[in-house]
Amino acid sequence: MEVVIVPDAKAGGALIAEAMAALVRRKPDALLGVATGSTPLPIYEALTAKVRAGEVDAARARICQLDEYVGLPAGHPESYRSVVLREVVEPLGLSESAFMGPDGSAEDVQGACEAYDRALAEAGGVDLQLLGIGTDGHIGFNEPCSSLASRTRIKTLTEQTRVDNARFFEGDIEQVPHHVITQGIGTILEARHLVLLATGEGKADAVAATVEGPVASVVPASALQLHPHATVVVDEAAASKLKLAEYFRHTYANKPAWQGL
Repeated sequence: MEVVIVPDAKAGGALIAEAMAALVRRKPDALLGVATGSTPLPIYEALTAKVRAGEVDAARARICQLDEYVGLPAGHPESYRSVVLREVVEPLGLSESAFMGPDGSAEDVQGACEAYDRALAEAGGVDLQLLGIGTDGHIGFNEPCSSLASRTRIKTLTEQTRVDNARFFEGDIEQVPHHVITQGIGTILEARHLVLLATGEGKADAVAATVEGPVASVVPASALQLHPHATVVVDEAAASKLKLAEYFRHTYANKPAWQGL
């Protein structure tokens, strides 16, 4: 696992956007896994700017979802399909046909989970998966004590996660669904490159447990320690509880340029 400490969220977004752009230059039809929420917005803004400036041609890139709410009406503005189309697909100038995600409104939700796992495999697998991290260490919607071998499945959200997400539903927790479809940890670990961005002091405990703690299902993000190519990008506030922060700074400062992110 590589840990990169950056000054702030904007710097983190620019760094990750360049890694995504470099991937698309090498592999124009790359499958990019995206996350939702406020944390990854600087990434999408920086990548969109690169596309519009002609620094990278993303016309053949593909986008896939990490997770989705269960039970929201089709087209609901806070369904993650709507969010990803609005914040990623449309700004990059891609068509909806370049996007794939699980069907949270399906009558057979378990069947939709299994179908999405198959679809990712049939698409050749995810080349780069973006991740955020919850204050309790969750990734995707894999809440604490999720199986580290789990596949795409239905999960029940903790009250803390519903409280955290209420800001997207006019502050009304009653509007936040109780259930979601999420790529499982085992599914996430199949991506060729995992990139986690964490910003703010509120994520500091979760980041420290993920990077320096034991691999344990109580901290789902700690599974990144098992991946051969995982990158954790954190701002100074999110890095504030890392015991090895100076080591991480030293290794990144002396990293060979040819290695990339």
